[in-house]
Amino acid sequence: MINGIIGKKVGMTQIFAADGTVTPVTVIKAGPCVVVQKKTAAGKDGYNAVQLGLVEEKPVKLKNVNKPMRGHFEKTGGGVPPTRVLKEFRLEDSADPTNVGDKVLVDQFADGDAIEVIGRSKGRGFAGTIKRHNFNRGPESHGSMNVRAPGSIGASAYPSRVIKGTRSSGHMGDVRVTVKGLTVARVDVENNLLMVRGAVPGANGSVVIIKKKK
Repeated sequence: MINGIIGKKVGMTQIFAADGTVTPVTVIKAGPCVVVQKKTAAGKDGYNAVQLGLVEEKPVKLKNVNKPMRGHFEKTGGGVPPTRVLKEFRLEDSADPTNVGDKVLVDQFADGDAIEVIGRSKGRGFAGTIKRHNFNRGPESHGSMNVRAPGSIGASAYPSRVIKGTRSSGHMGDVRVTVKGLTVARVDVENNLLMVRGAVPGANGSVVIIKKKK
């Protein structure tokens, strides 16, 4: 059984319980997805997995697909339309009945399910050490010239160089982030919406992967 789905982050809102309790949630448009490829341990791949494609409202025209991807989708027998987003999900059982062309919908989730969400964080551009690594600033009085500078980052005698991995200024964000410990607050099967209690990485409209917690 496939234990996840691909979606797009919509934004944040809040839902109200019958007793008036307010819960902040992140809305994700999860799916619909279609199985594009199935891999088996007995085959040349050596492991059990399925490749899902995210079906979007605006379909992809076949003329806009490059030749390698066009051949990839033609192997499905023509029953699966081209998709922009493809992600792979592992299968625990080699005898899983999932086949190419099957739909994967948000109805596999239920209220209260524990999940984890994988996405790319927002890109913040070039950032200094205070913003990027939460360094403390230096003194701002008595002629100090080391207010936001990182300070000493290497020894002068040995090894006379900056060690690899030293925290410094540089590009911040735009990295793969996995957020665990999230909970499904509500599932809207009709509109393919998943309301998650907690923060989800990425900007609105970005692609995320939702997996059930094992």
